[in-house]
Amino acid sequence: MWSILKREVRNYIKKPLFWIGIAIVAFMVFQNVNPYLNIHYLAEGETIVNDYPETFRDGDVCEGYVPTEEGLRRKIWEEQVQEDLISQFEMDNAMAQAEIKKIREMDIMTACEYLAKYSFHGAYFVYANTAYRKGTREEINSYIAEKLENQTFSYYFSRKFADFAGLFMGFFATILLSALYMQDTRKSTYELLHTKPASAGNYLLGKVGGGFTVCLIALSILNFSFWILCSLLTKNQGFEVKLTDFLLATCLYILPSMLMIVSVYSLISMLFKSPLPAVPLLFLYIVYSNMGSRREGVYGYYGRPLAIMVRFPGTFFDTAPPPMVLLNQSFLILAAVCIIFISMQIWKRRRVY
Repeated sequence: MWSILKREVRNYIKKPLFWIGIAIVAFMVFQNVNPYLNIHYLAEGETIVNDYPETFRDGDVCEGYVPTEEGLRRKIWEEQVQEDLISQFEMDNAMAQAEIKKIREMDIMTACEYLAKYSFHGAYFVYANTAYRKGTREEINSYIAEKLENQTFSYYFSRKFADFAGLFMGFFATILLSALYMQDTRKSTYELLHTKPASAGNYLLGKVGGGFTVCLIALSILNFSFWILCSLLTKNQGFEVKLTDFLLATCLYILPSMLMIVSVYSLISMLFKSPLPAVPLLFLYIVYSNMGSRREGVYGYYGRPLAIMVRFPGTFFDTAPPPMVLLNQSFLILAAVCIIFISMQIWKRRRVY
């Protein structure tokens, strides 16, 4: 097993494609996380100028937004609903005000259901779009300080890193690992391997371990690179950056996906005596994992069963994992182990004694 694992790792790290792929993934991740590396306390007289709306569902602190207080949020929502009732539903001002008075005593969901009777089905979306508002310098600095009081900067940044690193590593691993069984599934080599004394367990665990280790090496390089980058660029702000935050996020949200990808290649290679059918299958798997859904009238990413991607689409300081993500990752590991076991059984059935 160990000889097979070492051979696969050596073969991959000798290939220029491996290092070019890591460089491309690093560049793509940097392109997406770069705005968060610019988060800082605003100096006296400094402002963040942009043409974005005053309130926005996904407004981030790096763009000058802070969470809208609940009372103010309700007020802004009622004003926007009143404007929509007048402009879209042709109510006069007095009638629109009367409707706003009726819903003022209701909670948001009840009010949205009430407005749906007038075919106003976008009321909750209007409310969701008031989640963040443009803040003053003092509000932005206070918001940053509050969020960093109990958590390190890298705690939040590592989640965004895991979001995009997991996405691009998924594509990279799908392309890279397509060659893992390519040589072994050629007719002459495949038949020869089945006459060798190596057991199915040693062979497949060596191949899976080799593919997984290659992904682990790539992720280690990415983790150390972005830890150093984050430390250097936020040093002047005094933000705390820990390598353990990056490693923990990678272990929880990315490594189970890498194990699933290499296990799928093992199964497909054993079934079809070629790893190539796994390529379109895995791309479809990635698409499935990234599909969003609509909840309470708002489209977003809420996670899917056995998804090989864990996305963090929320704002930087309010990012949260999808519901039951740890349970999903546990099932993903279990499913990968079962797939490897099935692959071993297929290998044994084709063994020539």
